[in-house]
Amino acid sequence: MRCLLCRNLEAAFEARRREYVEASSVASYSVSKKFAAYVNVEMERALIELEEHRSICLSAMNEPTHASVASHACRKPQEVFRTSAEVPAA
Repeated sequence: MRCLLCRNLEAAFEARRREYVEASSVASYSVSKKFAAYVNVEMERALIELEEHRSICLSAMNEPTHASVASHACRKPQEVFRTSAEVPAA
């Protein structure tokens, strides 16, 4: 069982990740690269906060896996960006 802070930080990371994927979409990215970069930074901040908390959280240390967030957290933001916003050459 995860602590309340773990669950809140996971939810914040998931929300930021969704916003980043949306901002990195071809339509949004072509309009505002600065916004996509800002959302990327916010997603990274949320991930760092989650990882920092997990490094000291007793309930997270006792859990064998963090399947919900770990699968997304292992992917680098650049990989998410490439897969969601890559535009084929015309």
